[in-house]
Amino acid sequence: MFEDNYRQRGLRNKLVRLLRQKGITDERVLTAIGKVPRHVFFENAFLEHAYQDKAFPIGEGQTISQPYTVAFQTEKLMVQPGQSVLEVGTGSGYQACILLELGARVYTIEYNRVLFEKARKLLPKMGYRPHFHLGDGSKGLPAFAPYHRILVTAGAPVIPEALTAQLADEGLLIIPVGDREKQVMVRITKKGNKLIREDFDYFSFVPLLGEQGWKK
Repeated sequence: MFEDNYRQRGLRNKLVRLLRQKGITDERVLTAIGKVPRHVFFENAFLEHAYQDKAFPIGEGQTISQPYTVAFQTEKLMVQPGQSVLEVGTGSGYQACILLELGARVYTIEYNRVLFEKARKLLPKMGYRPHFHLGDGSKGLPAFAPYHRILVTAGAPVIPEALTAQLADEGLLIIPVGDREKQVMVRITKKGNKLIREDFDYFSFVPLLGEQGWKK
């Protein structure tokens, strides 16, 4: 089992206050971030970085996203309890834990086998049980579609048609779109045959690899 002591809970509370100062207003999202022990995703030598508002390498050329980025994406996703959510890019598994804290039914897909295996072993030990899948997330996960919400945690060159096709009517897709260095956060709302696009702030994500993403 992992340790979650008084000091670590205090650091999480401090992080929540910082995210509120930075403009995150959804109290359900802030509560979820206050509950998930982010330090569990860090090696012991780097524990002091766990509750800083910055991204951090997790190996395999990937990162655990900056807490503000996680909060921003999650807030824009507007998840309701019981909704089916597809997460493209499991990574460390931290974002999946946040979605589960919001009461979602989470399907998460990861391209990298090493990260997939690591998250699949770690999260159940923490009490979190999303549906884990290994594969090309740029093509979605059609077996369990449609999804009320889809969250992409890697930067895409374009919005994959496979993902909008797997979105339920009135569903939302959050995805960073741009080049390999910088992307704009995009929200797609599906209304019948129409896709309504909103653009938000710029971020920097690792590339979305796959058939409908970046080639290696």
